[in-house]
Amino acid sequence: MRILITGGAGFLGSHLCDYLLARGHEVICMDNLITGSTANIAHLAGHERFLFIKHDVTNYIFVEGHLDAVLHFASPASPIDYLEYPIQTLKVGALGTHKALGLAKDKKARFLLASTSEVYGDPLVHPQREDYWGNVNPIGPRGVYDEAKRFAEAMTMAYHRAHGVDTRIARIFNTYGPRMRLNDGRVVPNFVAQALRGEPLTVFGDGSQTRSFCYVSDLIEGIYRLLESNVTEPVNLGNPDEMSILEFAHKIIALSGSRSPIVFVQPEDARVRDDPKVRRPDITRARTLLGWQPQVSLEEGLRRTIEWFRTRI
Repeated sequence: MRILITGGAGFLGSHLCDYLLARGHEVICMDNLITGSTANIAHLAGHERFLFIKHDVTNYIFVEGHLDAVLHFASPASPIDYLEYPIQTLKVGALGTHKALGLAKDKKARFLLASTSEVYGDPLVHPQREDYWGNVNPIGPRGVYDEAKRFAEAMTMAYHRAHGVDTRIARIFNTYGPRMRLNDGRVVPNFVAQALRGEPLTVFGDGSQTRSFCYVSDLIEGIYRLLESNVTEPVNLGNPDEMSILEFAHKIIALSGSRSPIVFVQPEDARVRDDPKVRRPDITRARTLLGWQPQVSLEEGLRRTIEWFRTRI
C-alpha cells in the first residue's frame, strides 16, 4: 500500500512509519514539526519507500499520485503541548481532520483517525467502553484537546455516512516507549527522567489516580489490525492493566535502580485541572473484532523505555 501518515514525525507516527515500511508498504510522512522531530525519522532518510514532507495539515494537503490509506495522527498529544498550543490543537482536530478526510475522499483511500481516551474526559463509567459518551468539560484548559478529538470523530463519521469514505477510529489510551520526549510532560518521561537523575519523583495529589500503560509496539500492532479490518465503529486500544500513579512511581524507582524519594505536590497547574481520576480501557471490542490484546508486560516495556532514556540523560 501507499500510505500517508500525518504527524508521522511524532512519537506514535514515527513508530508507525517503521512498522509499515517493515511490511513492505510505501510511506509518506507529513509533519509541521510543532511537537514532532526529524530525529524520530532520521534513520529513514534515503529509504527508497519513504518520503518526508514538512507541511501543516490545517492547510490544503496535496499528495501526488494514488494513496491507499490516510492515517491522521497529527496533533499535540500531551497536556504540556496542548496548553502551549491550544489554538493549533483545535485547528488540527477540526481543520486538519477535514483536510485529511477530503484527501482520502479524493484518493478513494481508507482513512484512520488517531483519536484518544480523552474523549471520555474524567469518566463516570469504569472501565471505559466505546459506547460511553464521556464526561468532558468543554471550556476547561484540557477541553481544547478533548473537544478537538470528539469533533474529529464526528467529522470522520460524517464523511463515512455522507460520502462513503472507508473510515476507522482508534481510541488510544496511555502509550509509552522509546522516542517519547523528555519534556513531554506526561507521567512516564517525567518519572523516568527524575529517577535517572536521582531527583524526587513528583506525584500530583495523593497518587491514588489510576492509569493503564500500553507499550508502543503493542499499540502500533493494534492500529495496523484496525486499518486492515472492516470495523468502522470506534475501537479502544490500550492495556487494561490498571495501577495507581503512586504504585507506578515505586515501579519506576525499582526498575531504574534509583534511590529517588517520592514527593507529593498540590499543583495549581492547569495541566491537572479536570485530570481523569481513573483511566482504563475495556478492550473487548479489540479482542473480539481484531483478535488483538497487549503482549508486552509493563516490566519489560519499562525496562526498554528506561534504557532508551538512560542514553539520553
